[in-house]
Amino acid sequence: MGVDLWTSAEVEVLKNKEVKVDIPRGEDPTLAIEAAKIVLEESGSDELGFFVKTSSTIPIGKGLKSSSAAANAITLAACKAVGLRLSLEEVVRLSIEASIRAGVTITGAFDDAYTSFFGGINITDNRSMKVMLRAGAPEELSVFILVPDEKVYTKSIDVEAFRKVRDFSMKAVELALSGRYWDAMTMNGLAVVAAMDFDPSPILNALRKGALGAGVSGTGPAIAAIASPKKAEEVSKALERHGVVIRCKPNNRVASWEIVK
Repeated sequence: MGVDLWTSAEVEVLKNKEVKVDIPRGEDPTLAIEAAKIVLEESGSDELGFFVKTSSTIPIGKGLKSSSAAANAITLAACKAVGLRLSLEEVVRLSIEASIRAGVTITGAFDDAYTSFFGGINITDNRSMKVMLRAGAPEELSVFILVPDEKVYTKSIDVEAFRKVRDFSMKAVELALSGRYWDAMTMNGLAVVAAMDFDPSPILNALRKGALGAGVSGTGPAIAAIASPKKAEEVSKALERHGVVIRCKPNNRVASWEIVK
């Protein structure tokens, strides 16, 4: 499900073959470079380059899809900067290819890329890159994200550990496809907790206080919980016992762009 945290990319066309990037200090520039390069390849230009600058409200390395959002933002801005006439779906596919080249995804992250671009609730088949279900996210609900200090990068994930909880994840898929999104979120979250050996207490405490659903975002370590307006404050306080909490809302808006002069 999309939330209203954001990432933006500003792209300037250079009259040489260089790709220069300005990203948050200490982060790997590979993704930004690959996203810029793949657009240049698609445009057929071998004379141009890009200067790319990004900014974001999404914490990095927390399982909150910061990489997919960044790849989308850079790819969209770069396509518009060189006048590439691609559909939005084609832009997302270029973004995914850039993420694969940069090594920031194991599966291709079609679910992450599609949802951070188009918003709403989406269930996808990442192997075939097809959307199995798409629905509007209830905008009256609140989303609470517990952001631990540690970071978990995709490159460090033990894929074998996730194979051991596959049955639970597949049951979560069945629940989601039947419209029981928050039950699916909770079941999948507990499966990820088991696979990654995370502390389950933030999820359980949020549920005790009335959260509609709670679980791990991506491969963590961030924990997300969904609450109705009546239960929002109680759920927030339950998570705040464990650390810093970001409060946001569901997002149904599609990624946008503009020319900056």
